[in-house]
Amino acid sequence: MKLLHLDSSILGDNSASRELSAAIVARWQDALPGLTVAYRDLAGTPLPHLSGGSLAGADPAEVADAQRVLQEFLDADVIVIGAPMYNFGVPSTLKAWIDRVAVAGKTFRYTENGPEGLAKGKRLVIASGRGGIYGDSSPADFQEAYLRQVFGFLGISDIEFVRAEGVAYSPQHRTDAMTAAHAAIPALRKAA
Repeated sequence: MKLLHLDSSILGDNSASRELSAAIVARWQDALPGLTVAYRDLAGTPLPHLSGGSLAGADPAEVADAQRVLQEFLDADVIVIGAPMYNFGVPSTLKAWIDRVAVAGKTFRYTENGPEGLAKGKRLVIASGRGGIYGDSSPADFQEAYLRQVFGFLGISDIEFVRAEGVAYSPQHRTDAMTAAHAAIPALRKAA
């Protein structure tokens, strides 16, 4: 079994989403000793944003890197993403990665009946760090809705979120939010 671990926070060791994504991956590694883990730090080594040259394949090195990124995604059975909320959405580095894996003919296609996701059968766990508190139905939460939409469009229906909210309110809020988020890390199901 293969797990792809992504982090996108720019906060390094102070990142709630990095701490949570690492804990999620550690739980999988403890439960599945033969698990293969690929790691990509999207803040430390950002991918170039999609451009006309990217789409045209003008830079062979960029094309090769994009193909490696896509293959990592396609090969993964489980994807764990550390995704902080920045300005109500996702970091631009995570969006740049998504632009590399949302590829017509590879991870989705259009049919007479509408779009069809081709990346079915994967499990996605998103570790979300949020300075504020948004809950399950805030109109200001474009992060979770966007991630559910884009990965659902790619065919992934098994999506779970582990949220630490209010981490910027106070040190006590952060401690309480992280404790609750760690307790909410999903257990591996028999299918895993």
